Amino acid sequence: MDFSSLPRLGVVVPPENPTVEPEFTRLAGDIMRVYSSRFPLVVGEELQQVLHAWNVALPEILSNFGSLELDATVVACSASHYLLDPEGDRDFCDQLSGRLGFPVQSSTQAILACCASLGITELTLVSPYEPWLTELSRSFWEKAGITVDRVIPVPAGDRFDPYSVTTDKIVEEVSGGDIDDDGPLLFTGTGMFTLEALDQLSRRTDRVLLTSNLASVWWGLKVTALPHEESELHPLLRRLRPER
Repeated sequence: MDFSSLPRLGVVVPPENPTVEPEFTRLAGDIMRVYSSRFPLVVGEELQQVLHAWNVALPEILSNFGSLELDATVVACSASHYLLDPEGDRDFCDQLSGRLGFPVQSSTQAILACCASLGITELTLVSPYEPWLTELSRSFWEKAGITVDRVIPVPAGDRFDPYSVTTDKIVEEVSGGDIDDDGPLLFTGTGMFTLEALDQLSRRTDRVLLTSNLASVWWGLKVTALPHEESELHPLLRRLRPER
């Protein structure tokens, strides 16, 4: 297919997030084009206030795409949408979709859609967040009807920083649990590089491996409904087939 005719997926990214564009581009491959806009830098505020400010700014940030004709857009910031709870998150995305005339989805709602497709009602949460935000994440999933049976913290050394977590650290912490368990693993947060870790883990387990970015690209491909061969999909996307 002509590259210029591929579906266009917009993505809104936190200002210092180094992960979203490279992971989205790698996952989307030659099936979908990815275009990004970034949240404003908020200086001198605690993280929770920053996340709230990004929710307030989101309609304006989406307007920064201007006349670029997008088929769909993902808000690639899980943490800000945890503040909204599942129902508020869904309503917010519906309002934005109606205003813009194309589907707008948060990474959190993309995860819920993927979980519904796979029949997931229980999972293990792998979190690079500081404890209060991990607990907010757990609460979000449980309010959405998904039981979090266990939390695996993934710190970056002596602090919690999703952007600094290494592949080795992810594999080490997940492998420290029962890798042979059959329950799904959800790696939360769009800023933690996960593809190399998931590639390694996928060779060792048949467990569902789901991340914020993986679910977001899965949703983007689903909503644009572009016909494609399964062989064209990234292997981690092929693992998200309901029949697997």
